[in-house]
Amino acid sequence: MGTPKGRVKLNVGGRIFETTATTLEFAGQNSLFRAMLDENWNLHSDSAITEHFIDRDPDYFAVLLNLLRTGELYIPPKIDKKLVYKEAEYYGILDHVRSAECDKFDGNRPRLARSITGWSVRDGVISRAIQASPNGWCCVVHGSVVHVYDWMLEERPTINLDYHKVNNLCWIDSENIVVSSDENLDSGGMGLFNASTGELRYKFQVTDVLKGYTADALGVSSDNKLFSSCTKSTSNKHGIGVWDQVTGKQIDFLDWSPYKYQHNASRLQWLHDTKCLMIASFHPRNDISLYDVRNDKVVWSWSGVYARSSYDIACEKIFRDVVAIEESSSICIIDWNECLGFMDLRGNGTINWRNSIKGVMPFFPWEGRSYSCYPKLAFHEGQLFSSLNDTITVYSGSDWVPTSQFQQSHGGPICDFSIGGDRLFALHRNEDVLDVWETPHFFPIPLK
Repeated sequence: MGTPKGRVKLNVGGRIFETTATTLEFAGQNSLFRAMLDENWNLHSDSAITEHFIDRDPDYFAVLLNLLRTGELYIPPKIDKKLVYKEAEYYGILDHVRSAECDKFDGNRPRLARSITGWSVRDGVISRAIQASPNGWCCVVHGSVVHVYDWMLEERPTINLDYHKVNNLCWIDSENIVVSSDENLDSGGMGLFNASTGELRYKFQVTDVLKGYTADALGVSSDNKLFSSCTKSTSNKHGIGVWDQVTGKQIDFLDWSPYKYQHNASRLQWLHDTKCLMIASFHPRNDISLYDVRNDKVVWSWSGVYARSSYDIACEKIFRDVVAIEESSSICIIDWNECLGFMDLRGNGTINWRNSIKGVMPFFPWEGRSYSCYPKLAFHEGQLFSSLNDTITVYSGSDWVPTSQFQQSHGGPICDFSIGGDRLFALHRNEDVLDVWETPHFFPIPLK
């Protein structure tokens, strides 16, 4: 297949544009322009085509053509930004718009791009979890419903589990979401859904050994495996189920030591470099282990009990979240009071704790108080992120020193946040406010 060279004439909605084939080829392999310039596009034509007609709005086309020419996106005041996104999607160049809109997400240069408010408080259910996709979409758990937002932050059809509470969810790629619920696995308690349409593609299959179990925390590997923590409430049994993402068939169930003693896992994280799965649980004790998938064995584990009294400071702290940092061979831990701890995977299991943020009152879950602090962790592009109340703190450098903080003025404490597709999504508790943070393009000023 070939493409014509030189100048190209385009008739867009009655207005004539002239450009070069090179400019249009810059749109990419999957764009309308690349297909249009292919010699097979006009295979059945009786004569040479001197101009290509496109039945779209010329004003919006002009904006996108300038983007292909210069690499920069300028939207005049009279042009609707959302319609620019729609047109870019039609031409197959939405990725170019995304790249021109913002840089890779940098926690030290955040910009609040948009807040979505008042969309899920009408029935009294509070949203608790959010997951970002690799291409800048996000999905929000709201009771038995999952709300899905595309890159243009328009809501797609919801995923509805028919009154079964959503336990967890994760993206396995930019188009598909796995959702686990409080329904038993043998009754279809875990399914793969299309993010664009909300349709169920298939339910994950289980063997007899998982009958009566429910799925909770989820994790995906780079070799198409899906992992889920599984609990059988009637017998208090626990384990890690393993499925093939492509077929939905169960291929393993890890119920041997330490999993049968380790209570229901709260966090599963796939480590791409070492091909290991980190499994962490926080109740009734803190347990962390690394499972080598290739050799089917535990290569590292750590356990510790925590204090049952606010006066017993000699016991371990209560973990709230953990994240593995492969580039430094370490694990970062955050407790209920947002004390950060670091554990070297090559060491003896000692945790190097740091003091909590000044002014934060200690919290002990067994005392029965309602809480407003939802400490969470994330690691992205060499930066460590933690949330406390309504603020996200960024840590950078080899010593993980705080380098920036950002917050929104409304919405209350952050109950969850997630980073993906060059965006950080923060979900607030009080008003179900969803904040979308981006990093604007940085254009250095040339020296005179």
